Amino acid sequence: VQLQASGGGEVQAGGSLRLSCLASGSIIAVSDMGWSRQAPGKQRELVASISRSGRTNYADSVEGRFTISRDNAKNAVHLQMNDLKPDDTAVYYCTADILYQRSAPLSNSRKNFWGQGTLVTVSS
Repeated sequence: VQLQASGGGEVQAGGSLRLSCLASGSIIAVSDMGWSRQAPGKQRELVASISRSGRTNYADSVEGRFTISRDNAKNAVHLQMNDLKPDDTAVYYCTADILYQRSAPLSNSRKNFWGQGTLVTVSS
């Protein structure tokens, strides 16, 4: 199972970016998905999460500016980021709680997977 994130880049303050993440592999079911970020010299923080039914949670710092959504048919999660601020500069990671099939030994297992990270840079 892999999570592949895309959509990072550089934008000026006040601009927008859309991050996407696609889960692939021997997936049986995907429950909670989300985005976390880590800025230079800071701890990693949860930005937003979404349940399979669509219930969302946001960090106070992004509430009203960021919108998380998902496509269950494609095992994808997106993060629309508007009104970006320099403090939003960070590496963004997608996460997903996935039930998947293991090949050896043949069994089902559940794990929280992380994507490789995509850099978002907001200039003032």
